[in-house]
Amino acid sequence: MYIKTTEYLAMVRNKTGFSDYKISKEYEINQSNLSKYSSGKAALSETHAWLFANILDIDPAEIVANTKLEHAISSGNNSKAKFWQEQLDKIFSESLPIKIQIAQINPIVGDIKSNAKKIIALSIEASENGAHLVVFPELALTGYPPEDLLLRNGFIDQVKNEINILCELIPSNIFVLFGAPSQLDKNLYNSAYLIYDNKIQNIYNKQELPNYGVFDEKRYFTSGKESFSFECQNTRVGVLICEDQWVEGPINQVCQGNVDMVISLNASPFQLNKQSARMSICQKYALKFGISFIYINMVGGQDEVVFDGNSFAVDKQGELIFEMPAFEEISMSYSDSSLKPVVTTDESSIYSALVLATRDYINKNSFSGALIGLSGGIDSALTLAIAVDAIGAENVHAVMMPYQYTSEISLTDAEMQARTQGVHFSSIDIHKMVDSFNASLSDVFENNSIDTTEENIQSRVRGTLLMALSNKHHKIVLATGNKSEMAVGYATLYGDMCGGFAPLKDISKTMVYKLSRYRNTLSEVIPSRVITRPPSAELAPDQVDQDSLPPYDILDDILKRFVEEKQSVDSIISQGHTSEDVNKITSLILKNEYKRRQSAPGPKVSSNAFGRERRYPMTSKFKP
Repeated sequence: MYIKTTEYLAMVRNKTGFSDYKISKEYEINQSNLSKYSSGKAALSETHAWLFANILDIDPAEIVANTKLEHAISSGNNSKAKFWQEQLDKIFSESLPIKIQIAQINPIVGDIKSNAKKIIALSIEASENGAHLVVFPELALTGYPPEDLLLRNGFIDQVKNEINILCELIPSNIFVLFGAPSQLDKNLYNSAYLIYDNKIQNIYNKQELPNYGVFDEKRYFTSGKESFSFECQNTRVGVLICEDQWVEGPINQVCQGNVDMVISLNASPFQLNKQSARMSICQKYALKFGISFIYINMVGGQDEVVFDGNSFAVDKQGELIFEMPAFEEISMSYSDSSLKPVVTTDESSIYSALVLATRDYINKNSFSGALIGLSGGIDSALTLAIAVDAIGAENVHAVMMPYQYTSEISLTDAEMQARTQGVHFSSIDIHKMVDSFNASLSDVFENNSIDTTEENIQSRVRGTLLMALSNKHHKIVLATGNKSEMAVGYATLYGDMCGGFAPLKDISKTMVYKLSRYRNTLSEVIPSRVITRPPSAELAPDQVDQDSLPPYDILDDILKRFVEEKQSVDSIISQGHTSEDVNKITSLILKNEYKRRQSAPGPKVSSNAFGRERRYPMTSKFKP
């Protein structure tokens, strides 16, 4: 509803206390014109609209647009009435506080078309919800990390094509900020695109390129040099991309432009306790520069990394005012009273990360389900629970493969868990197969004593059976080994290491126990006896892990210090461990690099995970 001339005149009378006669004299308005204004027979002239705006301290454009609309309506000019109504809508929209939609999405690497459709759909939704700006994560269009796909011309051509489509289909009345590669001359950049009014308004190029841990951006991208900010709803918004916020150069540079707010687009992988570090640095900047800060992060699993989302905002006082759910794809409006943070434990965060990573690896690679060799032990029990929570019991097949050393307890507990969780359960006796292998090898093994070779045959028979079922049913085999075992080589190549994905690859044995207890607080799915009895590979009579390894609390502490904290042997010994334990374990870690290099990928949750993050030579004489 527009404001009429009679209403503006009444507002002038009320503010000045003048009569129409006094207004006529004081502001030199012809008495005849003022009478027409008062009776509603005429709309304000443009000159008098500006005069009234000054008296009432109102934006002159508002009164001019209202009086132009009034005149168009009274004269029956529908096209002009429509035009001036649109101008009024725009004026009132610009006077509203900025409304931002944060789209914490789970893109698929390389599925540029589907990712673009998601950006378009969420932009339309944000526009319909009255948002002025919608923000997506770093490289949202391509997924992160695209790695050597970036080196293919066809890949970059698809990116350019989909950005053109975005410009056509995104509503013209909303600013859209998203991450995608850009190319200038022969240089490729990790960029943030700003689209408005159906065209690219600006492109910001990431200045700080990380080249550590799982990051390898200097292989692909050129560093940007310029800062970028833009105006939206009378708010000056600065833009950063991920690593830019962890050094002071880019934030100092963009804040020299008197920005009110900084938005950081991220593809930041989950790591335990990382969220507090993110918040701390954003709060520091908010207080230092007097800005509000919005941190938006990607969510989802991608090969060996899992993105936790956890997007948030802090106000100019550094107070956390908004935090989105972790490990959940969601788009919602940012406001001062939106979501409050949810208190989580280490175990709940890690477990959620493993479930999301497993679900996305299976679904994004189009497997129909998962296969797990269920042994009755804690590692396979936890892996089964993760798989069921990730993709549903109806898509999981658990297989027990007993041999003569498999205990009755293991048989009972494995079947109990499978029944409790409602998965398809099979039992395949491997006695004849193992005996056949041993018989075939008896001549060439003559005069050799029985050792781990025969134990590994059992494991490799099980691996062969699981892979046969995988081929037949197009289900992925989930390897059940944990980080402690993989560190010291306590795993059989082509045996229990068989699988396409290893949910526990970065989970120490002590954390396996903690996660199992945590999962049972949600619903008791892992038999308590599995958690309490001594762990065993059950490949030999009365075998337990501690026959060949130190207790897991000792082993895992040494592993953490050597692998994650990169401490020397002498330093670890000085922390109270025996030289025998430390030398044995560190030697095993280095000797088994070749074995880990052939292991299935698994999600990173620690500060240093085996896989793409830890690049040690397989052939090395280094002594730590």
